[in-house]
Amino acid sequence: MNRMTKGNLLLAKMRTEELIRSYDAVGLAIAVIEADGTTVYQDFYGYADQETEKAMDEDTIFGLASVTKSFTALAIMQLCEAGKLDLEDPVSKYIPEFTNQNQRTVRIRHLLTHSGGFFPLPRIVVDQVAGALGLSEEKDGDLAYSEVLAEEGRKRVAKRLDSLTAEHGLSGIPGQYFSYCNDGFGLLSEIIRLVGDENSYAEYLTKHILEPLGMSRSFCDFVRPARDENAATLYKKVKGELKGSRDYHDNAFVLNGGGAMKSTLADLKKYVLMYLNEGHGAQHERILSSCGIAEMCKGQMPYLARGSYGFGLSIHQLDDLRVIGHGGSLPGVSSNIAWSYEAGFGVIVLCNTSGVPVSLISDAFMRAYNGKSPIDRRDSFQECSWSAETLAGAAGNYASGEGTALRIFEKDAGEPGIILDGEERPLLPVSPDAAIIRNRYSDGYLKLLRREDGSIFAAAYGSRLIPKEGVFDLPDADTEQ
Repeated sequence: MNRMTKGNLLLAKMRTEELIRSYDAVGLAIAVIEADGTTVYQDFYGYADQETEKAMDEDTIFGLASVTKSFTALAIMQLCEAGKLDLEDPVSKYIPEFTNQNQRTVRIRHLLTHSGGFFPLPRIVVDQVAGALGLSEEKDGDLAYSEVLAEEGRKRVAKRLDSLTAEHGLSGIPGQYFSYCNDGFGLLSEIIRLVGDENSYAEYLTKHILEPLGMSRSFCDFVRPARDENAATLYKKVKGELKGSRDYHDNAFVLNGGGAMKSTLADLKKYVLMYLNEGHGAQHERILSSCGIAEMCKGQMPYLARGSYGFGLSIHQLDDLRVIGHGGSLPGVSSNIAWSYEAGFGVIVLCNTSGVPVSLISDAFMRAYNGKSPIDRRDSFQECSWSAETLAGAAGNYASGEGTALRIFEKDAGEPGIILDGEERPLLPVSPDAAIIRNRYSDGYLKLLRREDGSIFAAAYGSRLIPKEGVFDLPDADTEQ
């Protein structure tokens, strides 16, 4: 039930405008929908293209980045219900290059929940592999549909993961830790291609999800959005200056299941509506059983401070609402979908600028619809201190293969300090092995991870495990297998 007052709607809009200004967002689209398909709020801020001042509408194409992972998980669940695979199947059953030689059995379920035991690694990207193979879209067509590229991408990704050992690159045994893994969802998209009776992952999504839901302006293509007059220009900061581009390949993972989807506000309303109606689309088409949807939305692994992760979906508590959804980030892309079964509504936020925390905008409208103030009320934690032994063991540099870098150090008063991506941030210990990083608009959760001998080998920050430097020797992206 919509309890959004005029006052709370105004506050949610003010929060949106504040975040747009703070993060130099060029264009942003937002919609709030109910389970019966009613759009109770929709608005557009800024431009699809800043240089021409081109306006947006609900059919403007945006990148979705990691919101794609929910589509991948949905497709895997369809194949599971069709009896073509089982979530407990070893990944090696479908990906022969992944022999699982150095660890316990990694199963499809582990890839769906980012718990395969892998640290974040540098991306193996579309342009890199296509160039090595001599592929081009002028000659070979859109690379999202290239079987040759998919097969080579699978070999490179699988062999890289297969080469990891406990001493060199594995974070733990499968199912032990949550650590976001684009490689894992890349392999899932290959499983979909190989057992889904279609020539490509992109074609499978089109035939089994997008077309049944009437999502006619959603796809994995790279060329189509670049040529579409109503597709957003992508904006990112380059040396502090905002640059626009129509390059939808930028940092795109070679296997499409982790982040290749593009869509519109109108299409994503249909997608979120399907979840709200437990697998049924607006025209009562069945995409997945209600049991399958429930399994996707069930917390499988601990995620962030107090949340959990299901299959391609995250779950967190917002006041009295259990909020399910996913976000995404790529150059020129900040996206978020979210919904609540208790209140029967969902929120979609799409932005054509990198690094904009659109999940905070989503939360603001979630709260407003629920009759609560949309202004952030941060979680409260019991403050404590780290022991001298913990601080000494934690001190040092941590670096992710995806680029995140942090340094933990001892301040003058014997308190821990942190520098995150070159900037010192306030750090508040809240347990003997955990702390809150206070940011301007939200808090980050940091947890120290120990081996059995008590030594600290990594820090869990956000959705990633970040290894301590000197502990592991991780592979880079430029590996030709």
